[in-house]
Amino acid sequence: MDSVLSATALRVTINRRRKVVRLAFLGPFSQGRQGAHWYAAHHAMARLLSAAANATVHAYVYDADEGEEVIAYGNGRRVGGEKVVYEDAELPCPLEELDDEAFARLQSRWPMGHLAYVFGLTRDELLRIPQAPLARVLPLEGTAAVSEADAMAALEALLLGPALPRAETDAG
Repeated sequence: MDSVLSATALRVTINRRRKVVRLAFLGPFSQGRQGAHWYAAHHAMARLLSAAANATVHAYVYDADEGEEVIAYGNGRRVGGEKVVYEDAELPCPLEELDDEAFARLQSRWPMGHLAYVFGLTRDELLRIPQAPLARVLPLEGTAAVSEADAMAALEALLLGPALPRAETDAG
């Protein structure tokens, strides 16, 4: 498994409307541009989750100044992916000639735009998920005095949301 030296926590963020869950390590290694490069090389969690959940798991790297990459894992193996380095991106015309609408259409075909489409989100919504209010930071083992039960309760509350009253039936 990829090493997670100095990891302090795992941030779990969700978009309930589209059933998207984002997991991100929080630590000095995962911040800023350096963090984007760290994530580009560390996909063990995505591989293992794809195998354990028998589902497609997407790992992505987004650096607003440099580029973006999305890699898909299924059954523990890489099953797809795409990368755009902005400096090398093919544009239909010089960048200064593109209006905002044309540029947004172009971005929708880049990796983050395509992943957003797969999830039923706009590119902007996907890129804002890290700042979403529905999030919990779960300290990793040995990094804080939080019991496993407390961490599980916080995660369960985040993922399941408030309990909805069950409908009464004639059967009782």
